[in-house]
Amino acid sequence: MPLSLYLLAVAVFAMGTSEFMLAGLLPDIAVDLGVTVGAAGLLTSAFAIGMVVGAPLMAGFARNWPRRSSLLGFVLVFLAAHVVGAATSSFPVLFATRVVAALANAGFLAVALTTATALVAPDRKGRALAVLLSGTTIATIAGVPGGAVLGTLLGWRATFWAVAVLCLPAAVGIFSGVSVRTGRDGKGEGPALRSELAWLARPRLILVMLLGALVNAATFGSFTFLAPIVTDIAGLGQWWISVVLVLFGVGSLVGVTVAGRLSDQRPGLVISVGGPLLLVGWLALAMLAESPAALLVLVFVQGALSFALGSTLIARVLYESAGAPTMAGSYATAALNVGAAVGPLVAAATLSTAAGARGPLWASGLLVATALVVAAPLRTVVVAAVRTDLRS
Repeated sequence: MPLSLYLLAVAVFAMGTSEFMLAGLLPDIAVDLGVTVGAAGLLTSAFAIGMVVGAPLMAGFARNWPRRSSLLGFVLVFLAAHVVGAATSSFPVLFATRVVAALANAGFLAVALTTATALVAPDRKGRALAVLLSGTTIATIAGVPGGAVLGTLLGWRATFWAVAVLCLPAAVGIFSGVSVRTGRDGKGEGPALRSELAWLARPRLILVMLLGALVNAATFGSFTFLAPIVTDIAGLGQWWISVVLVLFGVGSLVGVTVAGRLSDQRPGLVISVGGPLLLVGWLALAMLAESPAALLVLVFVQGALSFALGSTLIARVLYESAGAPTMAGSYATAALNVGAAVGPLVAAATLSTAAGARGPLWASGLLVATALVVAAPLRTVVVAAVRTDLRS
């Protein structure tokens, strides 16, 4: 894998830390800004909504810019949004900064996904995606738990400042190390925008995007509210939140790494095996969350399964939209973040039900079950792919 791909992953690490860090900060933000934990959870949805809207919007806006300039500009806007967020005492302003940061993140990721696939052979898109998403998984291992510890020691605002600081080396790395030329002028030259958008009418692409959104909704639905599960259901102290986040992150890194080696050649095996296992895992975690040992084991397993299945589906989005070279990354980003927007909303709604803090876990199980039902039209294709995988 080329060095430029790893430099992009550094920026994804900084942005992933921001995207996931609220899982350990929501209670403190709620108290400081005078809102409920459920309302504070909407900050995650605000970020995801900005990503959904921003992915195609920013990709279309920047499709004819030099890629290095686009990537650098998005990182700097992301940095500025976190400076404002760290300084504000207004929940609406903080909400707005999350949307702005998400727009910048969406633009960056859409361009980065397209750039990553241009750096490797056409049949290695899954591997390239795995390297890029490793920045996100490492964020869940180191960045997010580190942010939770920093938030515990110095307050949630310190974590926002830390993300802003993380953007600086990422910007330097992009400026000095990323130089991707797909045309004579270094711009992303390709088909007309209308032609690329027309690919969204293809049923297979829409179906794979929907499956990716549902799986990611399940992931974000529970991940956003892991903190109350750790403290209220399992009865563990606040410091255990960081431990649980690390375990989820380690699992996600394992999952995306394994899937990166399988998603190009054996996607059917990952989807047909990983989907049912992911469903069983969410249901088991909902029933056994009061047991610290079960919680720790299942959080790791669910992190691995969620990211293995999710990254494979997103890789399939890139394959299914191969005829939209400058917009394919935005389609993948939108699929990821439709789920990230819907998941916390569904999960938050369950907190006021009889399920209480377990509600997000049950909701995640329901979302994965829905994905398995939606995947029925692909059953023949998946079974054929599994047989091919096993024979090879």
